[in-house]
Amino acid sequence: MKVELRPGLQGRAEAIVDTTNVAAVMGSGDLDVFATPAMIALMEQAACNAILPCLDSSTSSVGIKMDTTHEAATLLGKKIIATAKLIAVEGRKLTFKVGACDDHGPIGNGTHERFIIDKAKFIAKLQSKR
Repeated sequence: MKVELRPGLQGRAEAIVDTTNVAAVMGSGDLDVFATPAMIALMEQAACNAILPCLDSSTSSVGIKMDTTHEAATLLGKKIIATAKLIAVEGRKLTFKVGACDDHGPIGNGTHERFIIDKAKFIAKLQSKR
């Protein structure tokens, strides 16, 4: 690891609501509004961005848990900003407070857990199971 993982690290990620990330296309509904799976993915991206400076080329992280609410819909063409703040480090397990908003305010929030992994060991373990 390059930099120490510690509570307080923050990250963000942005997306524009378009025809690739709406509920009707992603299978989570039939409307052209920002899909819940897209919001969750954006929150995960924000968490990854928060810890990116801490990882070296041999390490990565994998999501292990997401507990979120999606409280407001967002129409096509609007910008979504997701944020993540590292709130706990327990060995290789990381816990984040995550949120997402559009220009009208919050659209979702929750907690997300990730686990730091050694890339080569992770892939080798998966290949040995197949």
